[in-house]
Amino acid sequence: MPDVILASASRTRGAMLENAGVPFTALPPGVDEDAVKASLKGEGATAAEAAEALAEIKATRLSQRHHGALVIGADQMLVCDDRWYDKPADRLAARGQLLELRGKTHHLVTASVVMLGGQRIWHHVETAKLTMRPFSEEFLEQYLDKAGDAVLSSVGAYQLEAAGAQLFSRVEGNHFVILGLPLLPLLDFLRVHGVLAS
Repeated sequence: MPDVILASASRTRGAMLENAGVPFTALPPGVDEDAVKASLKGEGATAAEAAEALAEIKATRLSQRHHGALVIGADQMLVCDDRWYDKPADRLAARGQLLELRGKTHHLVTASVVMLGGQRIWHHVETAKLTMRPFSEEFLEQYLDKAGDAVLSSVGAYQLEAAGAQLFSRVEGNHFVILGLPLLPLLDFLRVHGVLAS
């Protein structure tokens, strides 16, 4: 059975794999995501293309050092009104971002790429569509107080699996994709490659 490496420091992605019973090691890929995104945007890439490219770059970085392992790279892009959003740097940025998304529909594009020996052998890209309700500023302050620094670890400044659910009026898409990993297709892939029992 090949070793599985998750090229990510994301606790959420790691928890998804762990809860699903996947044996893996998580290693940070050491990629300057902001620089890559800026370059891709300058080249006219779509959000889906950017997410897939970033997932591949992360997986490639570790696959070059761990030749016999299946290395999983993943990335997520948030797009609203043709603008790409990043993880907020602090509470003030999170507040501003949530106010911009308030009352609007945005898309979360999640990509995953698996590399083996430096070669891409699998990928999957999927999009979810989320609509935020027109919440009050009083609610927003209460939400930010309750969520704390957790909002800084999410590209949307929310965690749908926790109090962030209260921000939304409609969610369309796979729950795992929204959390940052196309888990079900990935599990299928891992079964085919003998990591999980079929």
